[in-house]
Amino acid sequence: MAGLCAGLSVGAAGGVWGAPATDALRASIGAPACFGSMAGHPLSKPVVGVAATPDGQGYWLVASDGGIFTFGDAKFFGSTGAIALNKPIVGMAPTPDGQGYWLVAADGGIFTFGDATFYGSTGSLTLNKPIVGMAPTPDGKGYWLVASDGGIFTFGDAGFFGSTGAIKLNQPVFGMAATPDGQGYWLAAADAGIFTFGDARYLGGGPFSEDGDPTITDFSSFAASTDGGGYLIADASGAFLLNFGDAPYYGLGYTPGNYSPVVGLTSPVVNSGYWEAKRDGSVYSLTPSAQTAC
Repeated sequence: MAGLCAGLSVGAAGGVWGAPATDALRASIGAPACFGSMAGHPLSKPVVGVAATPDGQGYWLVASDGGIFTFGDAKFFGSTGAIALNKPIVGMAPTPDGQGYWLVAADGGIFTFGDATFYGSTGSLTLNKPIVGMAPTPDGKGYWLVASDGGIFTFGDAGFFGSTGAIKLNQPVFGMAATPDGQGYWLAAADAGIFTFGDARYLGGGPFSEDGDPTITDFSSFAASTDGGGYLIADASGAFLLNFGDAPYYGLGYTPGNYSPVVGLTSPVVNSGYWEAKRDGSVYSLTPSAQTAC
């Protein structure tokens, strides 16, 4: 059953993929620690996502201009912060070894850094709807892009398992995550609707409302467990966090007076935790024992 985090002032970009680390690896290093954040620092553009390093000892933040901020053992391999982009960056994904990353823009333009390889993009295509996120394949030799209508674009060794591109959705898709073996994926919509393809399992989802109120339609952050056995979905306001399957519920971060929207969650690990990022660059470490502002 889903947990609720109500009344907190804390959505990858929904398209941010969490972390390639295995449960065993992340559990062996313990709960996610705080390595810093951009809270209180002036930003040229808002942060749109967060991604963890493979060993769980650091994380990247990415801004809508492609600016990259590194913490812990996350390395800087480059950014688009000084480039005039056609469309804003909406997500990022690290390579399996953490020695590079991809950035994806709303037009599907792909920017590669470090050991990330370019396998193609939709930057030259006319899209029905904008790209809202991406997910890499487990071996890093391909990736999926997802549009807000649930259209899926595959590159490299990424397989096509279906989409919602031809379905009339109640609310737009905002993000996706791939299964650990790369043989399926989840799409998440703003009403907490979850769409499964390939070997991705449906473990629960929206639409969701509270106390008879209208359906909540600002869900905007999604992250699947590293073992593929569960997922988290949070709304932009930070008032609600839903957990399904084996994804643990450790809440969302809260700092009095900070109403910046949630823009990303990293892959949750049972008995360990996950990180949450906000648009202003704040980062929170959420663990079984504490909710810590980094």
